[in-house]
Amino acid sequence: MPRWIVPLLIASTIIFILEYYAFQAVKTVTKNRIVRWVWLTIGILVYLNLLYVIFTTPSNSGQTSQFQMATGMMITILIPKIFILVVLLGEDIIRIFYKITSWLAHNPTQPIPGRRRFISQIALVLAAIPFTSFLYGIIQGRYNYKVLKYQLSFKDLPDAFDGFTITQISDIHSGSFTNKNKIQYGVDMINNQNSDLLLFTGDIVNNMASEMDNWIEMFSALEASYGKYSVLGNHDYAEYIRGISKEEKALQFEEIKKIHPKIGFDLLCNENRFIEKDGQKISLIGVENWGKNFKQAGDLTKASEGIAKEDFKILMSHDPSHWDAEVKQDDFNYHLTLSGHTHGLQMGIEIPGWFKWSPSKYVYKQWAGLYNESGRFINVNRGFGYHAFPGRVGIWPEITVIELKKG
Repeated sequence: MPRWIVPLLIASTIIFILEYYAFQAVKTVTKNRIVRWVWLTIGILVYLNLLYVIFTTPSNSGQTSQFQMATGMMITILIPKIFILVVLLGEDIIRIFYKITSWLAHNPTQPIPGRRRFISQIALVLAAIPFTSFLYGIIQGRYNYKVLKYQLSFKDLPDAFDGFTITQISDIHSGSFTNKNKIQYGVDMINNQNSDLLLFTGDIVNNMASEMDNWIEMFSALEASYGKYSVLGNHDYAEYIRGISKEEKALQFEEIKKIHPKIGFDLLCNENRFIEKDGQKISLIGVENWGKNFKQAGDLTKASEGIAKEDFKILMSHDPSHWDAEVKQDDFNYHLTLSGHTHGLQMGIEIPGWFKWSPSKYVYKQWAGLYNESGRFINVNRGFGYHAFPGRVGIWPEITVIELKKG
């Protein structure tokens, strides 16, 4: 028996249960057949569209924007139905308990109470909250770019770099893009920061170099007076393309690396550069991807060759688990690490200065924003683009601006 049969059966069973309870709520709230048929038709069309995309998408093309949209719409209609399931299942437990107590009271003919309309109304109202949130996330949230600014002070920062500004972007994922005007708006916002240095911390594509073809001109217009530098992310190794040989993946990897000079970025693959200003310098170090659960091609020692311990250091490393595992406790003293990768799961709740939560926090200790341990900093950029789910809910696309201060 094919290995995919069991997962398919489990998924189908879960979907059936969710759809059954959701339809029970609709039936209880309204007797209008048109409303019921519209409800069923929308669900059927979403599932049929997903099946169509799955069966018509070549296996070696990875997660196309069409595939992401199809899965995104399925998530949008399914997740809210979990809320309906929880409410109505709770009501069912009460109804069954009522029947059992009636039987114990020697009144076995007492029927199970019917569903209460207001309980179904509550379930549908609760479901409407995630539904509208996901819908907004797909339509507008994925383009809701936010500029987050930090000012970081270091005693050993060279005087010439007091007030030096860095813009960090991460996780472009160009294979997910569909709207040129919206992406142009985000690119213009990056340039409007007028930072001294522009750094990109990996995942320029989803799978293949060709995904960037339509965006080369737009991203090559990015500017920074002291240069543009980049590193690779886990998606930049062409390892997620199915149905091609190792040799073809290796060729695709080389093509992905060539994208960076095409858009004017100096790609650092376990290497470093010195940024000079007024006769003083800071070191910029770029490692290949190093992830606790992903590819580990990053070599911190090799990347730091030629740099002295007393030099001020900025490290670009795509996956923040690298900082937690190797970087923060290293005696070589990497002052500031810039990462991305997590996207903050593209879903969560953030109230600036008060509250920050996402399921991503249960996977990564440093999952979004700025962290400081013993005077060593890491910024985990929430990502410029999006992947898998074609939207963002509460965790918005980010452009980070960091000002370095002496003190």
